[in-house]
Amino acid sequence: MKLLNSMLLSTVLITGLVAKDTNSTKESKKEVKKEVKKETPKAVKASTDIEVLTSDNADGKITTKTIEEAFKKAGFVISANRDMNKPFTIQFKKSGFDVYNLFTFYKPDMVLELAKKYPNVGLFAPMSMSIYTKKGDKTISVSSLTASAMQKIMKIPADEKILTDLRALVVKTLKTAMPNSKVEKPSYSVQKPKGELVTTFTMEMDKDDWDEELEDFKMSFEGELATNGFVIAGENNLGDDFEEAKYEGFDIYEVYSICKLPVIYTIAKTHPEAGAFAPCSLYLEKKKGQNELNFGFPSVYNWMSSMGIDDKEDVKVLEDAQKRMGKILSGLTE
Repeated sequence: MKLLNSMLLSTVLITGLVAKDTNSTKESKKEVKKEVKKETPKAVKASTDIEVLTSDNADGKITTKTIEEAFKKAGFVISANRDMNKPFTIQFKKSGFDVYNLFTFYKPDMVLELAKKYPNVGLFAPMSMSIYTKKGDKTISVSSLTASAMQKIMKIPADEKILTDLRALVVKTLKTAMPNSKVEKPSYSVQKPKGELVTTFTMEMDKDDWDEELEDFKMSFEGELATNGFVIAGENNLGDDFEEAKYEGFDIYEVYSICKLPVIYTIAKTHPEAGAFAPCSLYLEKKKGQNELNFGFPSVYNWMSSMGIDDKEDVKVLEDAQKRMGKILSGLTE
C-alpha cells in the first residue's frame, strides 16, 4: 500500500511539473509552486541584506579617507575607520587585499529618534561597512546593510520612516563619495537562519548603586573579552549624546564595537562584504527608573544567513565566536 501511494504521489508531481511547462491551467501552476517551495526551504530569496557598491579607481582618487570625509560632511559621526590589512599581514603573514578597512559610523539625531521607539537601536549604532580593494584590482568597493536587513534583525516595522530615511542618506553619501559606482549582484541567496538573529541578556542592578555596578561589570567584561581573543574596536557612549539633546530616557546607553581578527580574516577571504556586520555592535541600556541592564548584539547567524555561508571551517570560526561571547555574558549576568 505504501509503495502504491508513493508511486501515485510521484505521478502527481511529474504531471504537475509537465503541466506547468506546457502552460496548462492556473490551478496546476499553483500546485507546482507549492511543491517546489517545499523542496527548497533553504534559499528563501535573493540576497537583499547586504549591498556592495563598486567604483573604478584606477587613478586612486577614491580612498578610505575621502569616503570618511563624505560621511562627515553628511552629518555622521565616525567611530572608526580602521585599517585591517596591516593586522591581517602581521598575524596571518598574508592578505588578499591591497585595502581592507572596517568603517563604523552613526548619525546622532536619527539614532536618538530611533532609540525613543526602539531601545535595541544600538545593534546598528554605529553601523558598519567594509571598504576594500582586492589585491591587484583597480576598483574600490563598499559593503553596507540594507534597511530591510536592519528592520528584520531589530524586528521593527518595514515602513519605519526614520530608518528608511537613514538608509537613504547612507546610500546618497556613498554615491557622493563614489560617483560612478555600481551595485554588485551577489552570487548567493539569503538562507534560512540557523539560530536567533539577536542574542540578548539582562542583569538586575541595584537602584541606588547601579553606576558602581556598571563600572565593575565593564571592567570584568573587558577582561574576559581580551582573554577570549576579542578586541574592542571602539566604544560609543550614546547616553552622552542623548543628554546633550536634552533627552533623559536612559540612565545608561553605551555601545561596544567588538572584533575578533581570525573571524573577519577568515570570512573576508571569500566574503569581503562581511564588514557590513563587523565589528559587532554590543549595546548596554538601562532605562530611567528601571533596575535592569539589557544587553544585545547581532548573532553570527546573520553572517551565515545573509551571505549564504555553509563552508564547515567558516561556520566553525563563527560559531566559536558566538559561543565564547555568549559564555562571557551569561557568566557575568548570572
